[in-house]
Amino acid sequence: MSRPLTVALVAGEASGDILGAGLMQALKARHPDVRFIGIGGPRMEAQGLRSYFPLERLAVMGLVEVLGRLPELLARRKRLFKTFFDVRPDVFIGIDAPDFNLDLALKLRRNGIKTVHYVSPSVWAWRQNRVLKIRDACDLMLTLFPFEAKFYDAHQVAVRFVGHPLADAIPLVPDRAAARAELKLPQDGLVVALMPGSRGGEVGRLGPLFLAAAERLRSMRPGIRFVVPCASPERREQLEQILAGRDLPLTLLDGQSHAALAACNAVLIASGTATLEALLYKRPMVVAYSVAPLTFRILKRMVKSPYVALPNLLAQRLLVPELLQDAATPDAMARLLSPLLDNGDVQTEGFDAIHRTLRCDASSQAAGAVLELVGAN
Repeated sequence: MSRPLTVALVAGEASGDILGAGLMQALKARHPDVRFIGIGGPRMEAQGLRSYFPLERLAVMGLVEVLGRLPELLARRKRLFKTFFDVRPDVFIGIDAPDFNLDLALKLRRNGIKTVHYVSPSVWAWRQNRVLKIRDACDLMLTLFPFEAKFYDAHQVAVRFVGHPLADAIPLVPDRAAARAELKLPQDGLVVALMPGSRGGEVGRLGPLFLAAAERLRSMRPGIRFVVPCASPERREQLEQILAGRDLPLTLLDGQSHAALAACNAVLIASGTATLEALLYKRPMVVAYSVAPLTFRILKRMVKSPYVALPNLLAQRLLVPELLQDAATPDAMARLLSPLLDNGDVQTEGFDAIHRTLRCDASSQAAGAVLELVGAN
């Protein structure tokens, strides 16, 4: 009997588990005789991955946390390399987690194993010299955004733009009425979604600013309502503490960020992937972000991109307002949000074209590129 196609994958966090599961499903549809090994979460395991250890052991955020876990991470990567070297998979696919996966890919490629990286790190924005390592480590880079592919083309890295799975999953025309019914919100009247981030530090910095902006907006727009999707029970408890003593017509949601975006008229949102979701739901937005002052000064020197928010990066122009650091004041947020409640179409008229550009059946495109690389398409 011939050996099945063997695909090794390593996902470093929950978002990678989602991408990996979609890719695995698409690979099975195109090449049924395939087996999967590596690291992933419950979604990838449901698609047939044999995971050598829990994905959570790689999901580390923050410099101090990484330093504290560095011996364990290095030891796990060393064992993974030995396992993959012994098994000799047809291809290794690192899904995001570039600090972990690119070093692993480099060693595997030097030992004759094909390597793919799925989801580009932000080399186009900062630490651009990393592209040299990526060129050495990867036979193929799969990008979610077209501007990333242009960057890699310019640096002689084999690349394929595959689109974004969120663009495939989110409908081109969202149903606001159904979302409001689901969230038990009135069908008429203005609703603003407040999305201050999913991490504790983000919510701690932006949560009070967003709620203060909501208070100002309410004084300008009597009758307005607010919804806040909470990424976890911990974030809900944190927001409840920040809300204490404030009188706002506000509903905290457990998750349900997509329902909140579908239901609202506009969004006040932290910079990150959520801004792409807001764009795909065709909702006007004001983007804000704040970090520690020293971090901001360092990043300001290192970041090469003129924009921070994904909608602006995708449009290659200032499509949505960005309020960063000291500019992220409650007054500025309310002042920029208020006119969007009446004339949001001025901002969102280009959103549909971006949605269609990203709507490429990403998992299938990625699977096709991987199979082409290994000569199994």
